[in-house]
Amino acid sequence: MGKALKLEIEIGQFSLNELESWQQELIKKAEEAALKAYAPYSEFQVGAALLTHSGKVILGNNQENSAYPSGLCAERVAVFSAHAQYPNETYEAIAVTAKKLSDDHFISVTPCGSCRQVLSEMEDLQESPISLMMSGSDGEVYISNNIEDLLPFKFSKKYLK
Repeated sequence: MGKALKLEIEIGQFSLNELESWQQELIKKAEEAALKAYAPYSEFQVGAALLTHSGKVILGNNQENSAYPSGLCAERVAVFSAHAQYPNETYEAIAVTAKKLSDDHFISVTPCGSCRQVLSEMEDLQESPISLMMSGSDGEVYISNNIEDLLPFKFSKKYLK
């Protein structure tokens, strides 16, 4: 019989006022991006704000489509847009939040598996971690210091060689 592996991750839990001003601003930008999401089917608006090491902020929001597989998550919209516009940039952090169209409150959400994989690829490409902030209107913010903690046993380019 095989042995069990125990994986541990560390996610920080903070109140919004405990964060540095640049973190608070990035979260605010993610909220603004969520309000512009195209989500007529789910009415679930997700916003992302990606901060580059040079200080640029690239926004993304979910883009739905009546042919469901054709839509895209906010995190991937932000990352793909950033990489298309600034292919030599590296990324320091990404803030993510969401809200229902009919609700005034933002909620903390985690990236889906596909978004985690894309963010992980960016960490591999730049050879440094990307901090992930997940926030909601309740004032609680969850922070992971890297994407790899949220995607154990990830698939990467090392398998393709």
